[in-house]
Amino acid sequence: MDAALALFAERGFHGAAIPDIAERAGVAPATIYSHFAGKVELVNELYRRAKLALGAALLTSVPAAAPMRDQFAALWRALVRFAREQPRAFAFLELHHHGDYLDDASRALELRVLTPIAEVLELGRRRGVTKDLPPHPLIVTVWGAFVGMIKAARLGYFELSDDVCAQVEATCWDAIRAPAPATGETRS
Repeated sequence: MDAALALFAERGFHGAAIPDIAERAGVAPATIYSHFAGKVELVNELYRRAKLALGAALLTSVPAAAPMRDQFAALWRALVRFAREQPRAFAFLELHHHGDYLDDASRALELRVLTPIAEVLELGRRRGVTKDLPPHPLIVTVWGAFVGMIKAARLGYFELSDDVCAQVEATCWDAIRAPAPATGETRS
């Protein structure tokens, strides 16, 4: 599984062949086929494992009763921690996130992982804390910035320091938070 994760993260789905995965793992291709019907089944198993790990990292880190701003900051820190601790899994997920080879179970898992985050953002919208948009446009706004930050750091454009992560997090919060009320108005 580690060899498959590494090759799928490096080369993508179409660039990683079962014989290459087997060679990197130090096994015969038949060994892989004894566990998986083929490459599609293997990549979906890897996707679900990585997505479950990401979901667990995110959902166990968010203080449910905290203000939305604090929840957002906790989610961001959890994303950073996951990307740092599991860089191959993060790169794999980012690369295969929209793959047409993902099966129904993998796509359903994606939605299950996003549902709690979407619910928090919907509550924030109803309370006037976040922009008056459905949750998914807010999620893709933040996700795109996060992935861009990780990729740029991986390419050496800057060091992924805690300070940089905090600055990008604050910028993303500014991108999704509701505008401040005009003088004399109050937000509920």
